[in-house]
Amino acid sequence: MNRENKRKKYDKNYYKTHPCNVTFTCRVCGRSVVPEGAGSNHRNHCPNCLSSLHLDIEPGDRASDCGGIMDPVAVWVRKNREWAIIHRCRRCGAMSSNRVAADDNPMKMMSIALQPLCEPPFPLERIEEMTRLMGGEGSLR
Repeated sequence: MNRENKRKKYDKNYYKTHPCNVTFTCRVCGRSVVPEGAGSNHRNHCPNCLSSLHLDIEPGDRASDCGGIMDPVAVWVRKNREWAIIHRCRRCGAMSSNRVAADDNPMKMMSIALQPLCEPPFPLERIEEMTRLMGGEGSLR
């Protein structure tokens, strides 16, 4: 059974209280995603590419009619020091946060976390000048 049909088969909010033990194929990378290894009862994204589908409005409700692909765009650390992935829907732009699963690709998570450092909003050649303007010495040595 695919993820779209799960929404039709079960009542609203079913997945808030019941484990999701269905294997599915990732629409982005094509890998088979199994529930084992996630570290929880609710697998909601591919452990390889970290992509998901826009199926929920609230976690587990399967109330979204969008069904677009949710791209991983950022990571953040929750109060309990647990990492979470921020997803943005390609179709409608909605954003959501999903906890990291035990078997998620660590290199993909780190590449997402480091992206702002690799692509700063200012030219790196001007960092000494900007430091001087802020009252600093302006030297990187």
